[in-house]
Amino acid sequence: MSSEQPKVYVIHENAEWWPPFQSAFEAAGVPAEQWLLTGGSIDLDAEPPQGVFWSRLSASAHTRDHAGSKEYGRAVLRWLESWGREVVNGSAVLEFEVSKVAQHAALRAAGVDVPKTVAVFGTAELPVRAREFSAPFISKHNQGGKGLGVRRWDSHEEFAEWVVGSDFEPSPDGITLIQEHLWAREPFITRAEYVDQELVYAVRVDTSAGSFELCPAEACAVDGEDGTPAPPLFQLRAEITAEHPLVEQHRAFLRSAGIRIAGIEFAETFDGRLVTYDVNTNTNYNPDVEAVAPRSGPGEIARMLGRLLAAQELVSA
Repeated sequence: MSSEQPKVYVIHENAEWWPPFQSAFEAAGVPAEQWLLTGGSIDLDAEPPQGVFWSRLSASAHTRDHAGSKEYGRAVLRWLESWGREVVNGSAVLEFEVSKVAQHAALRAAGVDVPKTVAVFGTAELPVRAREFSAPFISKHNQGGKGLGVRRWDSHEEFAEWVVGSDFEPSPDGITLIQEHLWAREPFITRAEYVDQELVYAVRVDTSAGSFELCPAEACAVDGEDGTPAPPLFQLRAEITAEHPLVEQHRAFLRSAGIRIAGIEFAETFDGRLVTYDVNTNTNYNPDVEAVAPRSGPGEIARMLGRLLAAQELVSA
């Protein structure tokens, strides 16, 4: 990294997700550089470069052969913070990204409705604790991402066989969550996108196919079997505004947790609950939604980080 000019440094591990943000920074006239945290080294006694640092490290890094990025991130963010650098979504926020237990605890403490969940360490108690839930129920990884590792179970017997079988897939941290199945009023969930703890827009995500793998980024798009584009899974929900009651709850949670950029997913159930079940602090944006949204997620991020950078330069002038 160059220390000649203060700039925005974007800390992540997946270069495929960089182009939309690079374009947004260029359009906003904000100097920015990506810092791919897949290896390398830092001198702990050396002062970091001047600038603003934005962490968008991902819980799914291990699925791209970047399992070490979580620990690399913990080290780098602590180093930056020890030198007083401004880090957006810093070391404390990384813990929310890589732990659904941390998300659940903080959301519940903030008064947000969350699904009944049990965290199981190891595998011995999984079949027993699953019996506390009526079928169907959900199992998921504590450190997950993109919906990977999430499975629905329609019988306790099938789940118990899976736990001891060769197909069992453990969470990278060894913690498996058992969670109530949320009966959605309609076959979709909603992902609300926040920048600087303000709602940018909300997205309707079609779940009618039954898949939990709902990555919105263009890099995750899959064409149909005949090569034609698949029907859009992501659509703008213009009726979800800043006045929505759950949005204010989310904003209060983000403020208390120190999370400035996030995508938060919730479901609307048959019995009228608004249940929040996932927080993504490395949020990506769907290009189809971006094309029709009144504001751009990457654009809002670029402008926010640009303001922080300008404020630093003003102070140092």
